[in-house]
Amino acid sequence: MFKNYFKLAWRSLKKDRQSSFLNLVGLSTGLACALFIYLWVTDEWQVDKFNEKDSQVFRVMENRIRTGSIWTSPTTSGPMAAAMKAEFPEVMYAVAEIPERRFTISVGDKNIRSEGKFSGKDFFHIFSYTLIQGNRGQALADNSSIVLSEPLAMKLFNSTDIIGKTVELEHEEQLTVSGVFKSPSANATEQFDFVLPIEGQFAKYNWIKSWGNTGVNTRILLREGTDVDAFNRKLAGFVTAKTNGETTHRTPFIQRYSENYLFGSYENGLVTGGRISYVRLFIIIGIAILIIACINFMNLSTAKAAKRMKEIGIKKVAGASRGSLVLQYMGESVLLSCIALAIALLVVALLLPSFNTITGKQLVLTFGWKPAVSFLLIALFTGLLAGSYPALYLSGFKPVTVLKGRLANSIGELWIRKGLVVFQFTISAVLVVSVLVVYKQIKFVQNKNLGYKKDNVITIWREGKLSSGDHLEAFMEQVRKVPGVVNATFIAHDMAGHNSGTSGLKWPGRDPEDRTEFENVAVSYGMLETMKFELKEGRAFSKDFGADSNAIIFNEAGIKYMGLKEPLGKTVQLWGETRQIIGVVKDFHFESLHEEVKPLFFRLNPGATYQAAIKLEEGKEKETIASLEKLYAGFNPGFSFNYKFLDEVYQRMYAAENRISVLSRYFAGLAILISCLGLFGLAAYTAQRRQKEIGVRKVVGASVSNVVMMLSRDFLKLVIVSVLIAFPLAWWATNQWLQGFVYHITPGAGTFLVAGGAMLLITCITISFQAVKAALANPVNSLRAE
Repeated sequence: MFKNYFKLAWRSLKKDRQSSFLNLVGLSTGLACALFIYLWVTDEWQVDKFNEKDSQVFRVMENRIRTGSIWTSPTTSGPMAAAMKAEFPEVMYAVAEIPERRFTISVGDKNIRSEGKFSGKDFFHIFSYTLIQGNRGQALADNSSIVLSEPLAMKLFNSTDIIGKTVELEHEEQLTVSGVFKSPSANATEQFDFVLPIEGQFAKYNWIKSWGNTGVNTRILLREGTDVDAFNRKLAGFVTAKTNGETTHRTPFIQRYSENYLFGSYENGLVTGGRISYVRLFIIIGIAILIIACINFMNLSTAKAAKRMKEIGIKKVAGASRGSLVLQYMGESVLLSCIALAIALLVVALLLPSFNTITGKQLVLTFGWKPAVSFLLIALFTGLLAGSYPALYLSGFKPVTVLKGRLANSIGELWIRKGLVVFQFTISAVLVVSVLVVYKQIKFVQNKNLGYKKDNVITIWREGKLSSGDHLEAFMEQVRKVPGVVNATFIAHDMAGHNSGTSGLKWPGRDPEDRTEFENVAVSYGMLETMKFELKEGRAFSKDFGADSNAIIFNEAGIKYMGLKEPLGKTVQLWGETRQIIGVVKDFHFESLHEEVKPLFFRLNPGATYQAAIKLEEGKEKETIASLEKLYAGFNPGFSFNYKFLDEVYQRMYAAENRISVLSRYFAGLAILISCLGLFGLAAYTAQRRQKEIGVRKVVGASVSNVVMMLSRDFLKLVIVSVLIAFPLAWWATNQWLQGFVYHITPGAGTFLVAGGAMLLITCITISFQAVKAALANPVNSLRAE
């Protein structure tokens, strides 16, 4: 029986080639979009879920009072991990970690700059990284050990059988290889080439041992069955207790490690979303595009019902039940959907490298049983949805009526068809408006005056001789003499988010209970001049003033928060030391535009900086960088000259938004294309159905333009209705997205007018071919057929 259904379906598809072609293109395009989104969404859901005990691995976060609100930080105090392991029986393992940074690893004459992190000895007990060589419990037990990734081991030794061999860290420290691990998977957020024991850092630096400082990540493995909410209640006052009640503004809590990627946005201490909003958005877009493709099938199938009247009537007279007819027509749509799926898979396979470039992922089209079942279910859903209305509509014809050749379209049926077209173009119009708003916001972000000049500024990490404060000024003197260098300085901030904060600031009139954190930025001389920060009042740090080591400069937000009037010359206490305010800079954005400008201060301490910032003359960047590389090689032998442009660092903060902007443009274009395919088919059918009417009109004197307008009018009305419905929906959706930015555009009427005009123009272009073709046809041919 089913074999006959599909045989009939295949014959029907071949019989009406134009309609089948339009449906096939629309469905295959919609399915290709859906498959791309399926691959992307699946990969997003798998990020950081590589741990065997995923449900037990957590990161420790902190809610902190900052500028009158609660700010959620991913860092904790250094002693947190050890204390939690010792005092909470629910904790099986806990490690402190210093986030990834680049180091130079050397073996003989090989110097490789690689990404590394410091972590506790139980690191490989918590995280399921595969150890090729070494013991999970002992690999980081010795402070002079190092665990290398497989690729780094091959680069250094051309082998992974290297336990006991020696490498050199920063040309200063000899370390023994105690293990080799496989590199983190592509969908792990933390990518690194080696791991070092963190215990050596505790011995070297006092700040990491203090409960009053933060800057360390804490990761834990809870025992199976632990009640997370109950554990968070126990943990809430832990920092306060460890600081004898002095630190009341920090409340620690735990979040599942694998959830942070999708649910990493917090507002006033509560999760407000994160990348999950983009995942949900693209799921909706994928479903919407599939529905648009299905609507094309519905409209074309029902519009051309007259061609199948006699077939249906004869089958019903011969005893065919309505159920059997429904199965037959559903079979046609499912067959077409399966063919479209095969085409869509081919399209995805061909375009996947380009899609990976846009998304920054490494997606692979696999055909295991899980993805195969998922693909088939998507195709089956599409086929059943597309065929549902036509099957019910066609199978409902009365045999007596259709065998007489009469098919009266009811008002309800016409309204359903028009309603489907309106729905299609409403979705398309919403996408067009959204694309315009996202594009304008990204452009606003890229062009906004940040309060400093990021263009033509490169940054170089301090390492080797530069890690010693004794050589900093000597290096800077040589750098400033290089032709093409405008200015240079050292700074402890990358201008791309929160770097370091402190609540150890006291000022006249401060509430003793206030523990608000100020952004703490250590700098060298020339900082204001190099970065072009604008002074509101006062002066910059200068060698002409010997007392500037005890000076401090605030931003406007900091002065406003402290409530200081005429701040110049006044003093504050920083970590118990008196500092005089010598300047106030105008507010600038050191975090993304998602955040409001927060209180910040600069302090003169070149030894506490971690990178050089060098301003280059515009137009001479290439030759200046070449000269700097040569200078660096002579000054700091054994270390490679690695630099970053500051504006590239800034753009990385908006990498997700940029990718979403590009993807949304493609998907909006495809949604419009699919909608227009359906409109093209309906226009062709309308012109064919009304060819005799058109012939009569031309005979009595109607012009080509009159006929074109007659055929276009109804479709243009539907698109106008779609646009009017879409505008309020688009306004609400885009405003919801823009609320994620503290600083954002306000979509004006122009955006909506451009979108509406674009939709009408696209509609006119789509239907004009068929309308003009019908208007130019010889009326004699159409009237002779009577």
